[in-house]
Amino acid sequence: MNFKTGDKVVVIAGKDKGKEGKISHVLRAENKVVVEGVNVAKKHVKGNGQTAGSIVEVEAPIHASNVMIVDPKTGKRTRIGHSTDKKGNKIRITKKSNESLN
Repeated sequence: MNFKTGDKVVVIAGKDKGKEGKISHVLRAENKVVVEGVNVAKKHVKGNGQTAGSIVEVEAPIHASNVMIVDPKTGKRTRIGHSTDKKGNKIRITKKSNESLN
């Protein structure tokens, strides 16, 4: 999986198609990502002695194939490629503008 925490992505499929957000968590074993403000679900939390029960909104994971990285130069969605820098380290680049992703 080519996504990292903090990457800006856009949703390309599903009920939240077109929404943008940052990746807050990556679930590599399940090939899923959690994006801020996307795929929001309501969770019922049972109260205990100190707090009352409530309904909380949480972001649920979305499959990695349903999101694409946003090109920092153009602001449009793009695919991710790999290249090496001058020191020989492997880096991620965007396919549209060859911009490096940090």
